[in-house]
Amino acid sequence: METATLRERVHAHIEEHRLIEPDAEIVCLVSGGADSTCLWHVLGSLGYAVSALHVNHGLRDAESEADADFCARVLGAEIVHAPTQEPSEAVLRELRYSFAADRLRATGHTASDQVETILYRMVSSGTVRGMPVRRDDGVVRPLLPLWRSEIRAYCRAEGLAYRDDSSNAETKRGLIRREIVPRLRRLHPAAEQNLLAACEPHGRLPRPVERGVTELLESRVGSKRVDLGSGLTAVREYDELWLERSAVRLTGPVTWGRWRIEPRVDGLHVRTWRAGDRLAAGGAKVQDLFADARVPRSHRDTYPLVVRGGEVVVIPGIACAAGFEGAVTASPAA
Repeated sequence: METATLRERVHAHIEEHRLIEPDAEIVCLVSGGADSTCLWHVLGSLGYAVSALHVNHGLRDAESEADADFCARVLGAEIVHAPTQEPSEAVLRELRYSFAADRLRATGHTASDQVETILYRMVSSGTVRGMPVRRDDGVVRPLLPLWRSEIRAYCRAEGLAYRDDSSNAETKRGLIRREIVPRLRRLHPAAEQNLLAACEPHGRLPRPVERGVTELLESRVGSKRVDLGSGLTAVREYDELWLERSAVRLTGPVTWGRWRIEPRVDGLHVRTWRAGDRLAAGGAKVQDLFADARVPRSHRDTYPLVVRGGEVVVIPGIACAAGFEGAVTASPAA
């Protein structure tokens, strides 16, 4: 299990759907299980300001108290006691979502949960739809691209303890998980992936692309940039429109064109050249440094620049700003 790769998949999903702003605080709604424990750890490892909230309904007596103690002790969770006289799945779910409504919240739902939701809605209401990445009340789901098996492998690799809820097997979701999904796998090994694919909208652009292009076309500003997700940025300069590769967060080695770049300090990204770019701290114009280094014009739009915030700090193989001499190691990719 490459845990860094899994975290990058989550980060890409967050950026594609604009689920969490880089400097936002996020409350993880945690049960103590593998999914929410992984959520709490991944978001914290990605640099978000993470806290946790556990709602204790007290339905399983000592086991419920042990879950709450685990969440408080291991995840630093705020514990809310919320007993109810109507312990149906729907009532308990909405009760949990009623807390911390003034804050940005996240749940640990996975692709496996999505498949179970699709199957339940197919037979209960005749609809083929899954959970949205963002609920109407603003709750976000950063782990939807991941399968439950990947979550547990991540917890093992990172040495994360978690709790198993003994009542899960008795729920409707538990029945689907225990009996129906394994039988579908016997029919076809890719049954779960195919169910997800069947719920994807067809005949239209991906939503982030459609939203971004619409925003560009409707804007009256002469120059505008919009992140389309999936590593692409759309740029409009008056009547010209083009695509660029989006900035990539340097949390590990990144291959960009012919360069392999590895960070030595935190907070760095890699992106392409933009008109007006200068080396940090009032340094030379990047286009002048390209000219001095005899970088062909045809290569300049794809040449990697290492940035911190809005400032260019390293141009691999050409220059670096004062104080950033050891910020990255950069070498021609194999």
